[in-house]
Amino acid sequence: MTDETATGPKGPASPVLPDPPAPLRADPGPGPGNRNFRLFFAARAVAVLGDGMIPVALAAGLLDAGRPASSVGYALGSWMGSFALLVLFGGVLADRFTARRMMIVADILRLVGGVVLTVLFTTGNPPLWAVYALSALAGVGAALFQPGVASTIPRVAPDVQRANAVLRVSEALMTMAGPAFAGLVVSLAGAGAVFGANALTFGVSAVCLALMRLAPLPGDDAKRGSMAAELVDGWREFLARSWLWQVIAVWTVYGLTVLGPMLPLTATLVTQEHGSASYGVLMAVNGAGSAAGGLLALRTRPARPLAAGAVALLGVPVNTVLLASDAPVAVLGAGQFVLGTSFAFWLVMWSTSVQTHVPQEALNRLHAYDVAGSLLMLAAGRALAGPAAEVLGLRQVLLGGSVIGVAVMCVLLLLPSVRRLPRAG
Repeated sequence: MTDETATGPKGPASPVLPDPPAPLRADPGPGPGNRNFRLFFAARAVAVLGDGMIPVALAAGLLDAGRPASSVGYALGSWMGSFALLVLFGGVLADRFTARRMMIVADILRLVGGVVLTVLFTTGNPPLWAVYALSALAGVGAALFQPGVASTIPRVAPDVQRANAVLRVSEALMTMAGPAFAGLVVSLAGAGAVFGANALTFGVSAVCLALMRLAPLPGDDAKRGSMAAELVDGWREFLARSWLWQVIAVWTVYGLTVLGPMLPLTATLVTQEHGSASYGVLMAVNGAGSAAGGLLALRTRPARPLAAGAVALLGVPVNTVLLASDAPVAVLGAGQFVLGTSFAFWLVMWSTSVQTHVPQEALNRLHAYDVAGSLLMLAAGRALAGPAAEVLGLRQVLLGGSVIGVAVMCVLLLLPSVRRLPRAG
């Protein structure tokens, strides 16, 4: 899960939900066409485009400089490690200093880091310690930025589901465009130019966020306790909502056994049997499926969004079964499209449910707990995928993940607090 989350219910409270109504949104504009949403949309789009450039730039810059392939993994690991360690504190800081301020600070940090990397890669062979340190700085920026996404969406778009769906489509397209653009720039001007373009995207994002005009929320100027006290308070808010912690508890199993192993095993199997070009095409098809899932979420408004999202996730095992069955590339493409569609639809339903059922004052911290837990399980699943495949067999691990994926979704649908969670508006 990862991604977005936000305010309280707009309608009557459900008998299964003890949550109080959340504060009114600060920006009751006409919807995703309003000025604040347009600025936020632009900030997210360019930032996701920039993020997609980084793996290509690091690989090209470090390998062309004669560095070992492991250095690329260490650089990306520096980013992920600092993000995972600090995202919980990012949620507290977003509550303490407002989400918009922290997102602007995060963009400025990443802008500075990108400019330094541009200079280092353009002028020579940068020392690895500097690349790792700057990658870690980018991870710190992401940790400061991500929690604020959760609480900003409901403040800039009264139709939260529609806003999430529009953002999901945009992010899917930018995720596909980022690596392609980076590859073109590397071939024409080198890795330094890619880092320069990446820095520019964060500059554009910071300007867009600075131009947003959001009315203050109640409690923005309230005196707050220590960082530790606010983390504990966020944990209490998390445990107070059974549907929330139950989904995330189930999701830890799903991330460890299904989603985590799926990416490295897919890359290994497809590359070995069909070539790296085919793998690239399949990832593009997956991105197209994600865009389709966002469009589907734009047009459907289920009365029980979490239940609808869980049903949609039954499309994930379709992909893993096809991967394990010696299917031709065209059929694998169909599986990737279903995977992208299913997962994007779930993310919109999950994000919308959290954003409309969790009070604004707790949202940044709860979203940070969600992101941290999901990221750790995904990382663990990816790390264990290789050893598990060596012991059990690659296809066996994929088929086992398919069975677990179906079982996990059945568990979600059997939980009353998840199955009965209503739309909040």
